[in-house]
Amino acid sequence: MTLRVVIVGGGAGGLELATKLGDKYGGGDRVDVTLIERARTHFWKPHLHQIAAGSMDVRVYETDYLAQSHWHRFRFLLGEMAGLERAARVVHVAPFVDEHGEAVTPLRAVPYDVLVIAVGSRTNDFGTPGAQEHAISLDDPDAAERFHRRLVNAFMRAHAQPGPLGRSQLRIAIIGAGATGVELAAELHNATRTLVTYGLDHVDIDKQMHVVVIEAAPRILPALPARISDAAARLLTQMHVSVRTSSRVSAVRDDGVELADGEFIPAELVVWAAGVKAPEFLRDLDGLETNRLNQLVVRPTLQTTRDDHVFAIGDCAACPWLGRDGTIVPPRAQAAHQQASHMVKQIGRMLRDQPLLSWRYRDFGSLVSLGEFSTVGNLMGSLTGGNIWLEGWFARMMYLSLYKLHELALHGFWKTALDTVARMITRRTEPHVKLH
Repeated sequence: MTLRVVIVGGGAGGLELATKLGDKYGGGDRVDVTLIERARTHFWKPHLHQIAAGSMDVRVYETDYLAQSHWHRFRFLLGEMAGLERAARVVHVAPFVDEHGEAVTPLRAVPYDVLVIAVGSRTNDFGTPGAQEHAISLDDPDAAERFHRRLVNAFMRAHAQPGPLGRSQLRIAIIGAGATGVELAAELHNATRTLVTYGLDHVDIDKQMHVVVIEAAPRILPALPARISDAAARLLTQMHVSVRTSSRVSAVRDDGVELADGEFIPAELVVWAAGVKAPEFLRDLDGLETNRLNQLVVRPTLQTTRDDHVFAIGDCAACPWLGRDGTIVPPRAQAAHQQASHMVKQIGRMLRDQPLLSWRYRDFGSLVSLGEFSTVGNLMGSLTGGNIWLEGWFARMMYLSLYKLHELALHGFWKTALDTVARMITRRTEPHVKLH
């Protein structure tokens, strides 16, 4: 009997799981693997801030789901999860409609024996007035590219403008000083200085460009150790990035940000990078238990609390951190990577009729990139046998290796190596900042 494994969501965890299962079982009659995803291509989410700044071209780094499914022997279905029937073990996939409103695929019902939900997370604006209308959330490549186009247009507008700039022009407000907000601020500092060298000489980058990071907590990077936060704050100060901590945003306007204390911060562009939550549709998914962030509550085996046949991994899963009572595993790419590897083992145990194993999160530390040669962070746990503080070039290399591990999981050694060399060559013949 064939075990039908359906994975919903092609992010870091979902696509790695589909690829590994396809490599191990694809083409045989023991496991049938199906990946359901609403996008056509995959992009590693931690790099979205580089797309927004223009220092990375999404088309060079994206992975086509259909090609990946062919190469690694799993099935890809284009569409969005529209419902779940747990009693019948069926996932409903909504019709896919293209940008012209024409139907590409119909409504489909996909049966499963094992369902793995890996739909990731979205930015949480906490219902702040004006946030959805006037701020851009870097949830996907489309949003990041939309921000970059507006950024380039803002600089071209300022360059061509005969009179003085308005009070909000070339001012960028980033709401949220987690990893995304801090890395975006640093990337913008470097990328915009490269951008003006391409003929935008009427823009005085040091006098007219201004980036402010707004954080409600007492310090930036509040989820990371204080030493990382302090080092990142010093580097941002050296880049002339303004940091506003203990500042809560009360509203977002088309010309800036209002704070709860009544202060107004003018800004031509606003990025919302504060807080995450799982997609709203998980809250009422045929009775599965969720928390206040819409995450599916799972047991250490990664099974949901109310259905042994439904699993959840990645940012959409509220998984207990074993050894830390009451603590949930944080939404990090390394957690999704580890969970995907564990799920491969779980599938193998199911095939052998063995009991499932509990998953234990291994925290390998945190790295935050602040530009091409400035990275801070720490490595900890079983990777180093202790806690090692990193800064500078070596930390930068460790940060880059995180993405290489993701590429290796998807493509193997030779394709990853050849793609890396090809990008290094192409980089020398193209602008270092995307200009459109």
